[in-house]
Amino acid sequence: MTDSSDNDRPETDGPETYRAVPSSRVGRLSGFGRMAGGLAGGMMAEGARRLAAGERPSMDQLILTPGNIKRVTDRLSHLRGAAMKLGQMISMDAGDVLPPELTEILAGLRDRANFMPPKQLDKVLREQWGPDWRKQFRRFEPRPIAAASIGQVHRAVTRDNRTLAIKVQYPGIAQSIDSDVDNVATLLSVSGLLPKHLNLDPLLAAAKEQLHEEADYEREGAMMQAYAKLLKDEPDFVIPELDESLTRERILAMSFEPGSAIESLTEEPQEARNQLFAKMMRLVARELFEFGFMQTDPNFANFRYNRETGRIILLDFGATRQIEPAVVSAYRNLLEAGLARDPERVLQASFEADFVSPQAVEKHRTRIDRMIDIIVDEMASEEDFDFGDRAFVPILRDEGMAIAQDKEAWHVPPPETLFVQRKVSGTALLGARLGAVVNIRDIVERVLADNPV
Repeated sequence: MTDSSDNDRPETDGPETYRAVPSSRVGRLSGFGRMAGGLAGGMMAEGARRLAAGERPSMDQLILTPGNIKRVTDRLSHLRGAAMKLGQMISMDAGDVLPPELTEILAGLRDRANFMPPKQLDKVLREQWGPDWRKQFRRFEPRPIAAASIGQVHRAVTRDNRTLAIKVQYPGIAQSIDSDVDNVATLLSVSGLLPKHLNLDPLLAAAKEQLHEEADYEREGAMMQAYAKLLKDEPDFVIPELDESLTRERILAMSFEPGSAIESLTEEPQEARNQLFAKMMRLVARELFEFGFMQTDPNFANFRYNRETGRIILLDFGATRQIEPAVVSAYRNLLEAGLARDPERVLQASFEADFVSPQAVEKHRTRIDRMIDIIVDEMASEEDFDFGDRAFVPILRDEGMAIAQDKEAWHVPPPETLFVQRKVSGTALLGARLGAVVNIRDIVERVLADNPV
């Protein structure tokens, strides 16, 4: 039996959609079952069509059809939670190299923003704050100002006239993390899109651990406070102030910080975009080499900009974590080799960081050398780097996809490294969106010099 919140029918209210989050185990499993059933039906129809045309389709051709792409995107966005979060994480990590069909699914997950219906929202607030929760506020806006994979955000005004942002977690999300991750992994496994030898267990275990951390809003509040201390003397950034009295395991209460979406700065003058992005790049370098403490989720929604003050607002600290010294050392060796324009050292540092496997280098050395040469030439230049000029990206993508065709060469780096790389890659994507032009070499050299080994 499913609870009432597992109703799959969307309710529309203007451009937004209110759609109850399946909160029971049975309801979520049923959601995966419906997705698998829809995929199977789509595969049978596509297989019959291709066989009738005299073709012998592969498994990925049967799965990644337009109909199945829509089914997966819709179902994962409805389930939200770990299922949707995994898709978002992958899309930020590999947006430039994924097959276009899979990129379409993941891009759709980034853009979806279904809200909890008011009744389901009230149930969550009653469970966390008690039946008289409304007495704590002069106003609590029922329409969310933002919605994501794990929760949605509401604006509220307290009795003492403080404006807060209240993040409310979707019901059942924390309890479903392990099963959601396992179900997504099973779908990937049976799809034939992944090679049989690829061991995803360490990555899946790390994903579960991080998602459990992100679902603990009291932990996130503590991470937000710790990060604020690190940047207490940094005037370029704003971090919301935690309201401890209203924060619970599934509710995060913080000061509301007005600002615009970071992507909206594409309309600003070039120099303004360059200065802003240089600050963000320097912050990432400081996180890695000075703090050893990083917010590893580079989702664009986690950064906003206050045009009046010129300050960058940092949000969402659920994915904040300590960085292991070995990972910091590996990145330092890699960057120093790149700045020295030494391809052999770059390759050796990549081995030590476990970015590439010996099998890949042995079988695809020429392609890997070509990719390293391009990256070193672009990133180690004395000139400013134009993130908006993506001319070299198709070359890297083509070389990477050619290597990826050899599934025996596939390799998964250590999870701790992937967390850092996710932030680095996502920040670069933001630079591309803004069309920023900055001197990467100067930023990296300054931070490394300020933080010697």
